[in-house]
Amino acid sequence: MAGPRSIRRASGSIRTFDAFQNPEFRLFWPSNFFNNMSRWTQMTLLPWMVLLLTDSPFLVALVGFFALTPMLLLGVFGGVIADRVDRKVLLLSTQSANLLGAVAMTALLYTGKVEYWHGYVAITVMGLGWALDQPSRRALLHDLVGRRGVTNALALDQMGNYASRAAGPALAGLVISVAGLAGGYVAITIFYCASLLLLGNVRLPASAARSLGARNVLGNLSEGFRYVRGNNVIVAVVAISAVMNLFMFQSLQMVPVLAREVMGVGPGLMGTLMAAEGLGALAGSALIASAAGLRHHGRVYLGGSLLASGALLLLGLSQAYWLSMPTLLILGLGTGAFGTMQAAIVILVAREEMRGRALGVVAVSIGLSPFGSLLVGAVASAVSVSFAVSLNGGLAVGLLVLVGLSMPSILRRIDVESPRDERGERD
Repeated sequence: MAGPRSIRRASGSIRTFDAFQNPEFRLFWPSNFFNNMSRWTQMTLLPWMVLLLTDSPFLVALVGFFALTPMLLLGVFGGVIADRVDRKVLLLSTQSANLLGAVAMTALLYTGKVEYWHGYVAITVMGLGWALDQPSRRALLHDLVGRRGVTNALALDQMGNYASRAAGPALAGLVISVAGLAGGYVAITIFYCASLLLLGNVRLPASAARSLGARNVLGNLSEGFRYVRGNNVIVAVVAISAVMNLFMFQSLQMVPVLAREVMGVGPGLMGTLMAAEGLGALAGSALIASAAGLRHHGRVYLGGSLLASGALLLLGLSQAYWLSMPTLLILGLGTGAFGTMQAAIVILVAREEMRGRALGVVAVSIGLSPFGSLLVGAVASAVSVSFAVSLNGGLAVGLLVLVGLSMPSILRRIDVESPRDERGERD
């Protein structure tokens, strides 16, 4: 392929599924979907496994800690790597490592030799792959469809992510009930194999192969941080992302504990409850994919974050399964907007040669999640899981309002037609 295929229509509009006109995107999308199915199935299965083996909310929270610690330590390097190496080779390498980890866990579960800490090792392997390849995955969408189509492609990719976020937990709950934890890891292994097979057949445009030459990595990192610091819009994206990853997302790993200890339900209904957030997020990203002429990406980003955090506050107050289900659906609507706009804003605002590193700096804010895991786990153990979830929701709402008031540049219009939006950059 000589370059990204445009998805501009004669009318100048973008329709919901326009990115699928690109044949390589039609392969890349299901590859990401199966990779995310593996991820979300593990993020449901392993907390339940640790809960069964330890009965400790704090040890359950450590699943999220080990999943995201690599993002804190290595996420920014993933951004540098995205600007230096063949992105497809990187993705194939990280997914192969994930596959080996899944095979090892399957063997441990079938032989009955599994310990709770094995779950931490397995989720760390997954976290390492995610930290190193996430900026490349997002940058590749721009490589495939070009600037004008990237918001639509990101929204569709997030729809796949959120569809897996709904299907993965539901599948995990069902498989645990029918075939046990080992059966769940068999499904995870199959998903990784399917993802690798599809990714191997994706042909990337020549422009996707980039290099920063012989310049040292630390110099690349320093340049990336300086660039982000000089761009008010990306700074606001980082701040909002930090709030959401510290207080909002890590509270969701307490849903299995809420399901069993507060609502009194088993793994099947627990999986369905966790799936509700994914269904809501799927709907939110579908709405964005269908939004023709979207220009105020930051308003959607901040508004979705506030909606999700407010719903988290209500989830902690809920004691009933029937009330928690629609609350998680609403929470998902907000996370759908957050997840799509987080990458879209950075890709549209950043200069092309800085795109990967800017996404890597955003990954550092995602890497703050382990501290959120420790916080929610400690409060849940010391007081109650319901109080911990409500506290985090309230803190997130307050801090997001503060970010919106102190960084109004995030609310400005973004021009998707020009090579980049200059208004977010300081002189």
